Amino acid sequence: MDDWVAAGFFAARLGLESMVQLPANGRERTVIERVRPEIDGGRYAAKRVIGDVMVVEAGVFADGHDEIVCRVLYRHQSEREWASTPMEPVGNDRWRGEFPLSRLGRYEYSVEGSVDAFHTWRKDLGKRIQAGQDVGVDLLIGARLIEGAAKRAKSRDAARLAEWAAALAGDSEMEARKAAALDESLALLAGRYPDRSNVTRYGRNLPLVVEREKAGFSTWYELFPRSCSLQEGRHGTLRDCEAWLPYIGSMHFDVVYLPPIHPIGHAFRKGRNNQTTAEPDDVGSPWAIGAPEGGHTSIHPQLGTLEDFAHFIETAKSHDLEVAMDIAFQATPDHPYVREHPAWFRARPDGTIQYAENPPKKYQDIYPFDFESTEWQSLWRELKNVFLFWIGQGIRIFRVDNPHTKAFAFWEWVIAEIKREDPEVVFLAEAFTRPAVMYHLAKSGFSQSYTYFTWRNTKQEITDYFQQLTQSEVAEYFRPNLWPNTPDILPEFLQTGGRPAFMIRLILAATLGANYGIYGPAFELCESLPRETGSEEYLNSEKYELKHWSVDSPINLRPFIGRINQIRRENPALHSDRNLRFHDAGNPSVICYSKASADFSNVIIVVLNLDASRTQASWVNLDLGILKMPDDRAFQVHDLLSDARFLWQGRRNFVELIPESLPAHILRIRKRVRSERDFDYYL
Repeated sequence: MDDWVAAGFFAARLGLESMVQLPANGRERTVIERVRPEIDGGRYAAKRVIGDVMVVEAGVFADGHDEIVCRVLYRHQSEREWASTPMEPVGNDRWRGEFPLSRLGRYEYSVEGSVDAFHTWRKDLGKRIQAGQDVGVDLLIGARLIEGAAKRAKSRDAARLAEWAAALAGDSEMEARKAAALDESLALLAGRYPDRSNVTRYGRNLPLVVEREKAGFSTWYELFPRSCSLQEGRHGTLRDCEAWLPYIGSMHFDVVYLPPIHPIGHAFRKGRNNQTTAEPDDVGSPWAIGAPEGGHTSIHPQLGTLEDFAHFIETAKSHDLEVAMDIAFQATPDHPYVREHPAWFRARPDGTIQYAENPPKKYQDIYPFDFESTEWQSLWRELKNVFLFWIGQGIRIFRVDNPHTKAFAFWEWVIAEIKREDPEVVFLAEAFTRPAVMYHLAKSGFSQSYTYFTWRNTKQEITDYFQQLTQSEVAEYFRPNLWPNTPDILPEFLQTGGRPAFMIRLILAATLGANYGIYGPAFELCESLPRETGSEEYLNSEKYELKHWSVDSPINLRPFIGRINQIRRENPALHSDRNLRFHDAGNPSVICYSKASADFSNVIIVVLNLDASRTQASWVNLDLGILKMPDDRAFQVHDLLSDARFLWQGRRNFVELIPESLPAHILRIRKRVRSERDFDYYL
């Protein structure tokens, strides 16, 4: 066999083999691509809260010029059958559909599409009729398509469609047959029963997690129970802490967050101001968990008992507050785990246990868990049991300390396990670390996360960062929780800006984010002294000593905070992150942004002076298209902080903001301006 013959033989053989390996259904003509949201190819779930509407987009098209039809398919994890909702074209071969989220837990969704023979026929029929062509055969084709829809329809609809098919194929006047063919009622009815024999289904089912409302909108207040005593120098109790709940509730917070309430170790205990040597009466850091009295499922004896804790939770409920608890998975040398499960920790060559380090810093009072331990299975189960124990005590919100220093696989497993049993549990990740790590923790299941907001101060920094958080794919799975201060972080802006700086950062946190919190009473009392120049740690930090707070100080921001939080509660526009839009302000020290409810019945504009020391003025240029407002009409804005009302005209308006008195306007748009026609006149 010469080379040419051999080549022909093998080419023919290859052709036969390729003919054998045909697709399952080569008549599928629709392409589905770029489905959104889709997190890492469907590896991770998008996030929403109950009551949301899930919007799904996809690129859907087919060869040729035929009309297509596509649907979003969805089902809750408890359901076997798929529900569906139609998708509508939004331009450039993009389609959008939505479905309601009425149940907590996991959903899955997908997209399917197919060529729509009926609507293609109807569109072309209209063109032929308009051109004056003979459409007798076309009406017979349509009758056949309608007969097919009748076979797929339910009894009553089937009869109506059969009548329509007969009308198109009958011998009545041509004009009547044409009119019947183009009847909108026929289009609607036939469209309910499309031919799905050649439907293309997207290649994967995409996951979605639906959480309760507080995962998406919450207002946190952090409080150290041991500092709640009315008597200076005495260790506070949970019963003492109850006396603070009316004060916190009066500021309209809805979550009271407690740092760890467990026994604190004595070995290598830190002293005041994080000194490496403690005095005999130093109380230590609450995050140094574990002592002879117990570990992660015990309460510090000086705080009280489990019965006291249960009473605290119930009392908090009476003030519309939910208790959030800190989970810090680490141990002191005194923790019972060290004695009972030494394999859960990393041993050093000299036989000692590896303590926490961030060279050159050493934390001898903290033993990290070893997630590479040969006994990792028992470690995982025990840590899950810690969560389950406190869930059994009534806790449904956990702030997790430094989750980025524990295994990602553990978080993905434990959060999924807990949410499968109780989908109301909310997890906040305290992870001030690299962006990719923070985002991966969110993908792994954390409901909310701390952010870099604490260090974003200029208009450009704030705008760039929050556009990334709210207008990119990040918004599908990462929910920011904004904290202007924490027990660990006293930012430079608060150290140097005085009371106006605290007002400015509070307004930003409360209006940029649907979830935010403050560490109090340090925040409302404007505590601003660092341990030393260049440090972000508090002088005489509450992390290492008891504090006695005098909230009667005239500097207290309590009324201001209460008003801000009341504004948040009363305006649905502020209950979301994804609706944040920035507007132009000519002055670099003035920032302007808006939020709107889904139906635009509630629109909020925030104009804020970022300069804590000087009055700033600026022309504000609103993008009225974003706000669904006409360019040429006057409208009223109601300042919800000062209760003043202003008449604004069009997109360009002037503001002046004084940091010492009121550094911002929080404006609600009133679209209708009253005139003399709104009043009755009497002689």
